[in-house]
Amino acid sequence: MVSFALLVSGDEPTTFHGAITSQEKKEWMGAMVEEMESLHKNRTWELVQLPEGKKTIGCKWVYKKKPAVSEKEGEKFKARLVAKGYSQQKGIDYDEIFSPVV
Repeated sequence: MVSFALLVSGDEPTTFHGAITSQEKKEWMGAMVEEMESLHKNRTWELVQLPEGKKTIGCKWVYKKKPAVSEKEGEKFKARLVAKGYSQQKGIDYDEIFSPVV
């Protein structure tokens, strides 16, 4: 018989407020700055005029701690800015979807 265990780290913030009020605020802020710089560098988005009758898609931060690769390095703090695509309605906000695959 094979048993599996799911390890969930309970010390990662689930909200922006949780990140900026945690004892690891400095690390989480650094991770968020790194993510924003990466998005800007890669020209991830383009500022456009919102078409009449359309709504914006919100976003949220997702936080994750990555274990140290070596004893010399500490944990890696990662922050990702993700779109709340689940708030869209097919036929109203979009007609079709696709996922680029490399």
